[in-house]
Amino acid sequence: MKQYKLIILTSLLITLLGSCAKDLDDSPISNNDINDFIYRGLNRNYLYVNNVPALVENKQNTANYQAFLNSNTPENFFESLLFDRQNTDRFSWITSDYLALEQQFQGISMVNGMEFGLKRITLNSDTVFGYVKYVLPNTSAALNNITRGMLFTSINNETLTVSNFRRLIDNDFYSIQLANYNSTTNEITPNGTSVTLTKQVYTENPVFLSSTYTVDTETVGYLVYNSFTPEFNSQLNAVFANFNASGIDQLVLDLRYNPGGSVNTATLLASMITGQFNGQIASKLNYNFNLSSNNRTYNFTNSFNGQTVNSLNLSKIYVLTTSNTASASEMIINSLKPYIDVVQIGTNSTGKSQASITLYDSPNFRRANVNPSHLYAMQPLVANTANVNDEVVPGTGIVPQTVLAEDIFNLGVLGDQTEPLLAEAIAQIDALNRPTNTSTRILKPAVNVIHSSSIKPFSNSMYLD
Repeated sequence: MKQYKLIILTSLLITLLGSCAKDLDDSPISNNDINDFIYRGLNRNYLYVNNVPALVENKQNTANYQAFLNSNTPENFFESLLFDRQNTDRFSWITSDYLALEQQFQGISMVNGMEFGLKRITLNSDTVFGYVKYVLPNTSAALNNITRGMLFTSINNETLTVSNFRRLIDNDFYSIQLANYNSTTNEITPNGTSVTLTKQVYTENPVFLSSTYTVDTETVGYLVYNSFTPEFNSQLNAVFANFNASGIDQLVLDLRYNPGGSVNTATLLASMITGQFNGQIASKLNYNFNLSSNNRTYNFTNSFNGQTVNSLNLSKIYVLTTSNTASASEMIINSLKPYIDVVQIGTNSTGKSQASITLYDSPNFRRANVNPSHLYAMQPLVANTANVNDEVVPGTGIVPQTVLAEDIFNLGVLGDQTEPLLAEAIAQIDALNRPTNTSTRILKPAVNVIHSSSIKPFSNSMYLD
């Protein structure tokens, strides 16, 4: 059952937030009550409940339960109940504003349209610089002519560092100071240009770009897909209708900047790519021992919401990945591998096979009858996904056959056949699928710090509808 169905326009959002704020002021709630919700929710639903002593003990039945709940803030209390935070569970989170969570799941958020990465100037330096990965249409960044590949070294004239970048980008409007790269000296220097960007409420269509190309006798489809957002399933299906009409022979699926999303949408996309496996198992979902009766399978399908799935019946696909390729993106690669040839080009994916669900403070942890006294909700890992052969995504990510890292000083234009990763896929198609480059490209002098999508409150998620 969908637990987050809530469509909010800007004016309605302001009204709701004002109303909720008034209600919360009128009915304050203690940390103990919120922590009780956290404990009960994790005790029943958390995938790793058996690995956390405080959950195994089931402290609800002990005399010191209230003192235990009073031990910390909701955020710290939640963290104290997670298993192996640095390795196994890197992805569970808690929010004090589930309205914002629900919006982001629908592709609605406050953005200025500049999606970027940050890298260190040198290996051990605290100073970082930004590079633009892509720009969302009809946003402040697009209107101000920000383009893929641009570099910036400061925000509001403050040099970017590992410790200050979150504070600087958290503002609703800020100016970036652009920079140039000198390949001879390996230096990045400001060029004197400053651009002011403003965030706005924005609904992002995850279908960022779709194109077709003729490569010798082959018709190649190309899709940049940036989030598994169920509200845009029809738009995704329409892209595949166009691919069918164009008679494509090969498909390049670009998931480089896709951090995940809906399991159902991932299953739909797998069905659009194939079509010849209708009714067969695409993926499996396994819960903890409390909820093992909820274990289920997701099958390839030929229909959704009264619509026919536009399937390509492909036996091979090319997938572009980076370390930002996560969750449902990894699930689709893993799910397709037992059935068709998946040629992966790029770098290792994130390494997240677990799925999460939104838990609210209500008797059954669903949205209905939610406690009106606060806006806390949790998104803990509750199940592990596997393909039809019970194979899960490794924690270190899925390793591509052709390792080709993005060169931030030569990103190219998305959709242009000379863009390095797309060019590699086209070269393999053109050369009768013989890899033309299997070496790792080493980027100097920078190392990764973070992707802008990872800075968003709810990133790298694979959630259950």
